[in-house]
Amino acid sequence: MLIICLYVDDLLVTGSSLAEIEDFKSQMKSEFEMTDLGKLTYFLGMELLYTAKGVILHQAKYATEILRKFEMLDCNSSVTPADTRLKLEIDENSDTVDPTIFRQLIGSLRYLCQTRPDISYAVGYVSRFMSKPLKPHLLAAKRILRYINGTIHYGVLFPYSKDSVKLELNGFSDADWCGDKVDRRSTSGYLFKFQNAPVSWCSKKQSVIALSSCEAEYVAGSLAACQANWLQSLLNEMKIIDNITVMLKIDNKSAINLAKNPVSHGKSKHIETRFHFLRDQVNKGKLSLEYCSTDNQQADIMTKAVKRDQFLKLRREIGIVCFDSLS
Repeated sequence: MLIICLYVDDLLVTGSSLAEIEDFKSQMKSEFEMTDLGKLTYFLGMELLYTAKGVILHQAKYATEILRKFEMLDCNSSVTPADTRLKLEIDENSDTVDPTIFRQLIGSLRYLCQTRPDISYAVGYVSRFMSKPLKPHLLAAKRILRYINGTIHYGVLFPYSKDSVKLELNGFSDADWCGDKVDRRSTSGYLFKFQNAPVSWCSKKQSVIALSSCEAEYVAGSLAACQANWLQSLLNEMKIIDNITVMLKIDNKSAINLAKNPVSHGKSKHIETRFHFLRDQVNKGKLSLEYCSTDNQQADIMTKAVKRDQFLKLRREIGIVCFDSLS
């Protein structure tokens, strides 16, 4: 089986048989004028580093270009991307900043999130103020650049595994109830790991106002269930694994009970129908819910600015490593 990824005139080829890959490249070279760049090391701003422990996906070169563009190469580094006490507002009595520069900065940071789930929440938070950016919003964005400056040589580790190891897809789902002090909406976050390596993550403000932490976690769980369903279809289409049950870990027992048992009508009768997709996936056996403590909730880093020690612990657990120490 061959898997081909095409972006404009850049082509990636992978598969289970090296002979089939070489045969495909020979056929393509006979039809088109092509250059074989060998083993993948760089693609669309993302770099791959092969180490003894596994493959590391990072954007060190791109991150350096961002710091140089916004004149932050010589700045003091920060341990975390956001202050736990940070509460930004839309109509503050502060000076305005150049909206074009601010949007360019946010756009650059959002692309960096492709390999840096540890900054997903911080970038998503400052992205809410692009219509009328103020000085506090720009300072919060520069705080992220200071964190990037201290963690340029960090990336996502995809560890090697033995052929006999059972293939597993596990997820974490969390919500920060009423985290936004402007409109009181909650923030959903999820993280999915395949063979203990992060493959999909998201930090997103919810579209509705949750009346309880249970409802906020339930809505976040439905967002994670949609992504889990897509990942299952993708693994099936790529013939990697079929009919896999995804284990989704949630740190709210009431939300888990609500998904498994619809008797709590008083708590759920006002919840929009589309959010009950979580319950549907559980009933079909495609999703299995499991309780985990808040300290071990890896998606917590996607929903709020956590304290330094907890942030470093979660960053390590989700699979972000410094490749200087591995290479």
